[in-house]
Amino acid sequence: MTHPRKLTGWHVLAIFTAAFGTIIAVNLTLAWNAIATFPGLEVPNSYIASQTFDARRAAQTALGWTAHAEAGDGRVILRLTDATGAPLHPADLRVTIGRSTSVRDDSEPAFLFDGRQFVADLSLAPGHWNFWVKATAPDGTPFEQRLETFVRN
Repeated sequence: MTHPRKLTGWHVLAIFTAAFGTIIAVNLTLAWNAIATFPGLEVPNSYIASQTFDARRAAQTALGWTAHAEAGDGRVILRLTDATGAPLHPADLRVTIGRSTSVRDDSEPAFLFDGRQFVADLSLAPGHWNFWVKATAPDGTPFEQRLETFVRN
């Protein structure tokens, strides 16, 4: 004849400790991963950056520039055009390519202008990629834009 097991205070304590221990361990793991993979801040002081935002946006909009990025076949292509659709070759161009969730894959490839677009030899893994474009117009007006693209297999 089998005897039914009793639920004692020690059993309840063990169940309680195991359940909440698991919850706390999972929360700590997720919090650590969130902090460890955070790519950082866009600007050091958002309040200071907001003070000149409207003026910078108006100056950039007045340029009439458009940016388009694409990637595939081991190449990355960046097209900058003016308001008429003509290709642009800005005075200064810096492009950082990376993922939005981590800085591990960030790179700044060397782009070459072929007369109508900028081309860089860079093979990107499949998935979502961001292009942080910073260019300077001949008159010194800064142009900044973040472009998103999706790379297929």
